[in-house]
Amino acid sequence: ASNDWRARIDSAVAVARRSDVAILVAVIEEGEFRDRAFLSLPGHQEELIERIAATGKRAVVVLVGGSAITMSRWLDRVHGVIDAWYPGEVGGRAVADVLFGDYNPAGRLPISFPMSEGQLPSYYNHKPTGRGDDYLDLTGQPLFPFGFGLSFTSFEYANLSIEPTSVRCTVRNTGMRAGDEVVQLYLRDVLASVARPVQELKGFARVHLAPGEEGEVAFPITPDDLRMLDRDMRWVVEPGVFRVMVGGSSKDIRLRGELVVR
Repeated sequence: ASNDWRARIDSAVAVARRSDVAILVAVIEEGEFRDRAFLSLPGHQEELIERIAATGKRAVVVLVGGSAITMSRWLDRVHGVIDAWYPGEVGGRAVADVLFGDYNPAGRLPISFPMSEGQLPSYYNHKPTGRGDDYLDLTGQPLFPFGFGLSFTSFEYANLSIEPTSVRCTVRNTGMRAGDEVVQLYLRDVLASVARPVQELKGFARVHLAPGEEGEVAFPITPDDLRMLDRDMRWVVEPGVFRVMVGGSSKDIRLRGELVVR
């Protein structure tokens, strides 16, 4: 029945109290002509997460859906979040492999997840605003930025090298487990004849490294990476300085430099 949600949550809490770990699968409703005015989890799923978290048991939330979800109400109360998107018929096995540590995940967000609907639209490659990005009552930073994603190990970036036709760096696995890092290259045209984005993704590379292993990542730079539409809607490459940023997400920039086009 639709009105027995309290009893069903009570039952889930009782099960969680007898368990070592609580895994909560939360879903959203969306589709054609099914736009969401609020990006929080629908129904009473947030109450369920809060009640389970209050038991003190380790709790992991698995999200199923194809768009952004706000989590500020409960994110700090759980021990982990996995966004499974729409994983398909054998998605359960893939999620289980991650939950049990049999697979080290390396997925990255293709969109920004806002803290609140009031931040929308929220995207990483916006034009300069000419003002601060914050609100009177909320930060302007997203909950999770474009390109974000964690794994069971950590990585260190070093040795940025910028040449006319390539950008190179080294990445070292500084953790205890083998894993993949998704190295991302962003550029910014510092001064142009028309407004340009604060950063643009121009390349990414997924590199697998054993613990302690170091690898080199190289991104080719072509005129297509530097071109823009001018005020007459013509593709041009304007001379000037391009800021080079390499890191693990649009907000996790580890290495910075400059490329000068003459």
